[in-house]
Amino acid sequence: MTGPETSPAATAVDRAFRDEWGQVVATLIRVTGDWDLAEECAQDAFAQALRTWPRDGVPERPGAWLTTAARNRATDRLRRAATGAAKLREMAVMERAHSGGTGRDQVSDGAVPDDRLRLMFTCCHPALALEAQVALTLRTLAGLTTAEIARAFLVGEQTMSKRLTRAKQKIRHAAIPYRVPPAHLLPERTPAVLAVLYLLFNEGYSASAGADPAELSGEAIRLARVLARLMPDEPEAVGLLALMLLHDARRPARFDTAGDLVPLEEQDRTRWDAGQIGEGTALLEAVLRRGRPGPYQVQAAIAACHTGAARAADTDWPQIAALYGELARLAPSPVVELNRAVAIGMAQGPAAALPLVEALDEAGRLAGYHLLPAVRADLLRRLGRTADAAAAYRDALALTTDEPERRYLQRRLAEVSA
Repeated sequence: MTGPETSPAATAVDRAFRDEWGQVVATLIRVTGDWDLAEECAQDAFAQALRTWPRDGVPERPGAWLTTAARNRATDRLRRAATGAAKLREMAVMERAHSGGTGRDQVSDGAVPDDRLRLMFTCCHPALALEAQVALTLRTLAGLTTAEIARAFLVGEQTMSKRLTRAKQKIRHAAIPYRVPPAHLLPERTPAVLAVLYLLFNEGYSASAGADPAELSGEAIRLARVLARLMPDEPEAVGLLALMLLHDARRPARFDTAGDLVPLEEQDRTRWDAGQIGEGTALLEAVLRRGRPGPYQVQAAIAACHTGAARAADTDWPQIAALYGELARLAPSPVVELNRAVAIGMAQGPAAALPLVEALDEAGRLAGYHLLPAVRADLLRRLGRTADAAAAYRDALALTTDEPERRYLQRRLAEVSA
């Protein structure tokens, strides 16, 4: 949100957008029931902050200031609208219910004292396609742009924009309520909610070294804790929390002081967060004892193989390859197969993995995914086929705009070219 000349107030607005957007929008959707109005008034509130905070100073509680400004803007717009009087009465009723009224909805929502998680369950209604559920939640809750969400799904921006529009229209026309469903209906929405949290975490985790680690990924971990408490009998909710903690533990070593990406095998493992590793490992061990494995538990087990190795050379790559095989059975996807090929390349050598990667390339299911040519380049480099590796590194560079990734690939390209 900040421009080329960033003032302290503009920086505060930028941080508030990352920290508070989801809460502001979720609160407005709860009190107005209108998704588009909520997003538009939230945007107006942040624009107002950009105008007034440089003059008046940053408020002590930016989130509360923004929520009030957005609610006031919504009230003003509804007063001017033909249907505003009825909507304002509805807002007053919803506010009273949220602040302590009684009734079935209030009892149901009391299990999840967080507007963002309520919004997540609303977006993840089974009337919507799974991908639409995830995309809508990322757009509304996390404030991710349509382009960012399209990248996560490996589709075009226009395609994703249409999906988001259709999902909002369906929620409006079907009058899907803003609430957490009763306990017996929670399981049918769980897969989408877990997928949202994982994509939210990944969007933050992939941020460069300059990003605050407590932003998107920290919010995903917080919501995952709430969800695990809400659904203590759902192993995958606990498995996802363990996975996030084990990944996030490695964050401090992922970038060097210049902001360049540090490969896993070169990371300083003394910088990994031992507390997060201990918590994530304990959660994983406890949930695996239930004997109901799922994709997030398997991914957490893979992460635990990495965090449990004192040195890169101690990594149990055969076990990781076997776990990716199990993951491919539980949740088949070309990305999982690519990761399995990487593990096989580490366990058995690059010659064993290269045919698997080339088969994925020929199938075309990962077209436009920069990690496919990047993995192929690494295998070719290790096989001594430097000219082919250089070409593959160039292919990968053409497919990514992420600066730390580009600098890493450029370093590798320079090595094989030399």
